[in-house]
Amino acid sequence: MRFRHPDGSTVHLAYCTNVHPAETLDGVLAQLRDHCEPVRRRLGRDRLGIGLWLARDAAHALVTDPSALRGLRCELDRRGLEVVTLNGFPYEGFGAEEVKYRVYTPDWADPERLEHTTSLARVLAGLLPDDVTDGSISTLPLAWRTACDERRAQTARTALRTLAERLDALQELTGRSIRVALEPEPGCVVETTRDAIAPLTAIAHGRVGICVDTCHLATSFEDPHTALDDLTRAGVPVVKSQLSAALHAEQPHLPEVREALAAFAEPRFLHQTRTSTAAGLRGTDDLDEALSGDALPDAGPWRAHFHVPLHAAPAAPLTSTLPVLKSVLTRLVGGPQPLTRHLEVETYTWQALPPELRPRGRTQLADGIAAELTLARDLLTDLGLKELP
Repeated sequence: MRFRHPDGSTVHLAYCTNVHPAETLDGVLAQLRDHCEPVRRRLGRDRLGIGLWLARDAAHALVTDPSALRGLRCELDRRGLEVVTLNGFPYEGFGAEEVKYRVYTPDWADPERLEHTTSLARVLAGLLPDDVTDGSISTLPLAWRTACDERRAQTARTALRTLAERLDALQELTGRSIRVALEPEPGCVVETTRDAIAPLTAIAHGRVGICVDTCHLATSFEDPHTALDDLTRAGVPVVKSQLSAALHAEQPHLPEVREALAAFAEPRFLHQTRTSTAAGLRGTDDLDEALSGDALPDAGPWRAHFHVPLHAAPAAPLTSTLPVLKSVLTRLVGGPQPLTRHLEVETYTWQALPPELRPRGRTQLADGIAAELTLARDLLTDLGLKELP
């Protein structure tokens, strides 16, 4: 979906396909047929943006076979879909029964991360619509915190500089400008937007910036205005933003609140949980750890890294951090010029919701994704953006 900002520029809105597990190119093509096109039809749109997730095998197939890349581009066109951004965070196995810590490997100290992201950039340059010259790729924020000493951190920074040089060369070759965005996430070396400033200014290259994920920002209790002001002062570009909402519990000391939270503790994804205290941010790596004993102080609200549907906050006594998303979006695109032009709804946890909240089949899932995009669309038009055909 495209929108005209009051300054005349185009802002793109997509939804991320990592909600649909697929490891191969055939699986990606099936996604377009079974999920993405039905969502477009529900929205009554001739064109729908998707933030494509390409696992290692799918990316390798596309970058080594020009005919396969042309075939994917044709399939996107045929189904009324377009791609200006990729989710390059998960490497493979995102649809596995247990993902947890595996999503952080390989990290940026591993040469495979550089090669994979380079492949994604080459693929994206070939998938961009004819009238679009700028693409974006979100990626993991260097590494999980326990896997990164100073030597590996330096290796990661060097890899990102190498990537930036490759992206420069790619633009010279194709005329397409691809940028990569570190996505701060709780528990990682770069957990917050502030954590991103030092490594990104050290790299000092406009090709590498930040992806503001509004669930992650809320989980870490960051103030949206402070975070975006800090990035602007540091000259760190917001390459893209993922529109997502975290799980919020206002009174986690109450038994009924803990019982409600326990329904969201599930074995597939990691749900880092945080609370803000007078001594600073406190947290656990997962929700079940927070709920066991006194691992996490419960005098103040808890937030858990669980991407809940934007349009459907959990039932009381829980809620979501949708107000944080709205505040971030206002700052990103509500001013005289947009701070980013790539927005991506990313709710990959539909099938990890408590059983009674999960969509039953493709039809309900498509309905839910369409409802999220409708909410995002309405927020954008309320900010003065005009939806384009």
